[in-house]
Amino acid sequence: MKIKFTKMHGAGNDFVVLDCTEKPFPLTEKQLRHLADRHFGVGADQILVVEKPDDNSVDFKYRIFNQDGGEVEQCGNGARCFVKYVSQRKLTDKKKIRVQTMKSVIEPELLDNGTVKVNMGMPSFTPADLPFNPAGLPTREVNGEPQWAIRFKGELWWFSVSSMGNPHVTIIVDDAAGAPVAGLGAFIEKHPAFPRRVNVGFLEIMNPHEGKVRVWERGAGETLACGTGNCAAAVTSIHAQFMESPVTLHNRGGDLTLQWEGEGENVELIGPAVYLFDSEIEL
Repeated sequence: MKIKFTKMHGAGNDFVVLDCTEKPFPLTEKQLRHLADRHFGVGADQILVVEKPDDNSVDFKYRIFNQDGGEVEQCGNGARCFVKYVSQRKLTDKKKIRVQTMKSVIEPELLDNGTVKVNMGMPSFTPADLPFNPAGLPTREVNGEPQWAIRFKGELWWFSVSSMGNPHVTIIVDDAAGAPVAGLGAFIEKHPAFPRRVNVGFLEIMNPHEGKVRVWERGAGETLACGTGNCAAAVTSIHAQFMESPVTLHNRGGDLTLQWEGEGENVELIGPAVYLFDSEIEL
């Protein structure tokens, strides 16, 4: 069958977007992997699916599939592309929409300067929310923030955990460019302490409002930017009093700005959303 799609990206985090508002989502896990394959398919970090909502309190349902075909809970860069897509397709005339994800409702908004702001909801620092089972791991507190460690190639790597609707580890490093993202990221992603796997961020703090970040995404590997990974890096470093809101994080694919005023407040993610092209592929 032939599938029509749109290719988009947010700070280099690239997506295939499918409109399933009129017809049911048709693809198997194998077809999703083929679609995301950069050699034999279109190529994408994630596949985003636009569907009609399950209830009238939201405007759309938003589903996300990683390169490996697995469905995941959240994608912040994808959310920005999502609102630009439904606006350009005239599926809505609203600048700000409510979107139902697997676990929560988010509110992406088109701004007048061409960027997109997304209310990503409240972060959680509770291990069970990821889920994360820390039994047996070394632990410590830094400025009241609990951290745990995993041994990799003979070295202990300390990290914080948070959930942005999906699970994240954040590791503060001296040099993001030289961090062992592929090796350590893949190791932690599949560590038994994370029964549903985990995204792994490497944060270099430049000053209280600026940093560099690289993210190993579960099911996708390192991407040029990860919206929820940037949110996780920002909120954990603010929570531990290393940084202050607003925070601008430099990714290999571009810059993202995060705003979070502390416990009980929602995280706002601001960044670009870029349309590339429309096409179709036979699967």
